[in-house]
Amino acid sequence: MSNDPRPDAALAPTQLDHTPTTPSTFATLAAEAFGTFLLVIAVVSTALFAADFGQSTNGTSLGVGFVGVALAVGLAVVAGAYTFGPISGGHFNPAVTLGLAAAGRFPWRGVIGYVIAQLVGGVVATSVIVLIGAFGTDGWLSAAQSGGFASNGYGELSPGGFGIGAAIVAEIVFTALFLFVILGVTHATRGTKLAGLAIGLTLTVAHLAIIPIDNASLNPARSLASAVYGGGEALSQLWVFVVFPIVGALIAGFVYRFLFDGTKKA
Repeated sequence: MSNDPRPDAALAPTQLDHTPTTPSTFATLAAEAFGTFLLVIAVVSTALFAADFGQSTNGTSLGVGFVGVALAVGLAVVAGAYTFGPISGGHFNPAVTLGLAAAGRFPWRGVIGYVIAQLVGGVVATSVIVLIGAFGTDGWLSAAQSGGFASNGYGELSPGGFGIGAAIVAEIVFTALFLFVILGVTHATRGTKLAGLAIGLTLTVAHLAIIPIDNASLNPARSLASAVYGGGEALSQLWVFVVFPIVGALIAGFVYRFLFDGTKKA
């Protein structure tokens, strides 16, 4: 119900008041959790259920492969950005939250709450996937877990056999580029109403580029959510996909603020 004191504030649905309101803290945290849930369940379920589904009777592949996984995460971010973005800003990623704080776009005091909400949303998403898998064919769930549960990784856990150095460089560089795009398209004066689309497409491109390297993290919440069910080796490598996306995001935040948000001198 509207709190607008005007006498016409309680009109028919076609005449409802559209005065902007500020979401509560609970609402913003819930939006971050739901948005992260959407992102993680999209990318991990596509990777586990659909990426390598096998072949039809005529030999045609039924799986969506790397391209399908990349599109899944990008489209999920687009949907989440337009659904939950107006409530919370649509971070869905601890690295994004920290990068925005470094750029002066988000208060540091709000970081911890957002990160906790994102981590919870991600783990709930993979828990739902486990529940679905428990009703699958015999051995599906155990095979998915023994295969790493779509966790990020290097060495033996890398789809292309890339080492830890490749994973570190890829996560720093591509997370930084992702943050540069976010900061550019959401700028108060230079931004665009198509920001959600631009952000989602950028994340798709990043996944297309580095899934073969380390399964493409760019997001510590996504990495933790998979590693929880991916076993000991996935958990032992998790630190790389927590630390270095954050490093890339912080670099981008501080650099963007210094280069592009400074005060113009006469």
